[in-house]
Formats: sequence, structure tokens, C-alpha cells
Amino acid sequence: MTRLRIWQFLAIMLAALSLGPSYAHVLEAVPRLSEWAPELWREATVFAGQFRYFALIGAPVEIGTIVTAGILAVLSRRLRGVFAFALAGCLLYALSLAVWAAWVAPANAILATWQPGPIPPEFDAVRLRWESGHMAVAALKLLGLGAIVISTLRDRR
Repeated sequence: MTRLRIWQFLAIMLAALSLGPSYAHVLEAVPRLSEWAPELWREATVFAGQFRYFALIGAPVEIGTIVTAGILAVLSRRLRGVFAFALAGCLLYALSLAVWAAWVAPANAILATWQPGPIPPEFDAVRLRWESGHMAVAALKLLGLGAIVISTLRDRR
């Protein structure tokens, strides 16, 4: 197996592992936004630690995806039709992290201040920001994984 093939495999695997939790957020968003009582949403999201491993395991996977996709782009820089898709995958995953930092992280900062008791007055806005931010991140990751897979499929050596 060539060095490029190893990096293709690693980039696809990490990108898929990164997309998985984001896709899960998308699948659960509709009931969380339309059916869950505010108390249930706050309890599950903020107090129950449901998303603890999304950060502990997810953060290194996010960075690993960007790094491996970047290495894949560098290794494929001389392969027409491969490099552009590898670079696009890397950039889309980097953009997904930037969108998370700009859209979801501020909501997380607010969530971290919530205490048991009455639902905060800004609840609806924070919940919508948190859920929609995760959906935007998932869309970028889906495009990024697609680009990485296409870069691998276009490698006809």
C-alpha cells in the first residue's frame, strides 16, 4: 500500500467519524426543536452530560480530520483532478470547525451559565442557535467527506 493510499484511508475514516456525531445532531434536531419541552432540552443538553464525549473524543477527531486531509492534499498536489478535491475536503472540514466556533461555541458559553430552576428568557434563541449551528456544521462536513472520497476515486494511478 502506498503512502498516499494510507493517507486516503485515514482521511476518509476520520472524516466519516467526524461526520457521524454531526449527522446524529441533524437527526435529533427536529424532535428536539419541535416536540421536546424546554425543561427536557435543557436537562439533556446542559445538565445530563449527554454531549460530554462529543467534546472529549470529537475534538481530537475534528483536528485529526483537518490534518490528515491537509496531508492528503499535499501528497496529491501533482495529481490532476485529485488535489483539488483533497484540498476542498480539507478546507470544508476547517470551515466546519470555524462555523462551529462562530455559531455553536457562543451558544455553548451561554449554556454553561445556566442553572437549574426557571427556563432562561433567552432559551428559544440559544436553543435555535445551538441546533441550527450543528446542522450547518453537518452540511459542511458532508460536503467535505464527499470531496475527500471523490479525490480518492479520481486517483487512477
